[in-house]
Amino acid sequence: MNTLAIRLLNALTVRKKTPADLSRAVGRSESAVSQWLSGETKSMRGDNLLETSAFLSCSPQWLASGKGLSGLVDKEIQASGKERIGLADDITIPQYEAGGAMGDGLILEDKQPGLIKSWHVDHEWLRLNVPHHTGVKNLCIVTGFGPSMKPKYNSGDPLLLDRGVKVVDSDGIYFFRVGKHGFIKQLQRIPTEGGMIIRAKSLNKDYDSFDITAKMDFEVFGKVLTVWRSEQV
Repeated sequence: MNTLAIRLLNALTVRKKTPADLSRAVGRSESAVSQWLSGETKSMRGDNLLETSAFLSCSPQWLASGKGLSGLVDKEIQASGKERIGLADDITIPQYEAGGAMGDGLILEDKQPGLIKSWHVDHEWLRLNVPHHTGVKNLCIVTGFGPSMKPKYNSGDPLLLDRGVKVVDSDGIYFFRVGKHGFIKQLQRIPTEGGMIIRAKSLNKDYDSFDITAKMDFEVFGKVLTVWRSEQV
């Protein structure tokens, strides 16, 4: 399927730009850009078309209609002396190594039961299933560990993480550390007389909630966008 949304995602990926980059460059709101990328906006014309194609260095005709050469040639294709229109259908979402990629000595709440090392998806799948993210390059897979978030997910389930999210600006499930201890839990912003605190909550009632305050050594690795829950049969 060749839609405006897919062509925009192709161009953003080739140029290694994010939706936020596009919003700033063309002077449109992130909400408007989100509508372009979600498929809610079916066509683009006028200044929107010209400014967007100029920023992404692609053909306005191709961006508007999908016809003609795109003008998108990535480094690998340039090096081989070949040319192609747009990108291949597949996007590789790599593994984010919870045991090593986030610093020496990170202690997980439980051992990971094996790893899911990557996903291969197409742009249409990403558009339909993950309409809001900070950029394809920020997406990665973390294998769920520990029983604290049952029944939302089981230990070993794949979690799609947006590592472009580094602050808790809305309630949701996050991958984070407190000191050297790593957790995947629901984080909730709670106002108090002493200021805003963040409460870490487990869905498994056997685990107690705890509060994260400003004086604690706290770091967000990313926000979980989607969880695929496995069932044994």
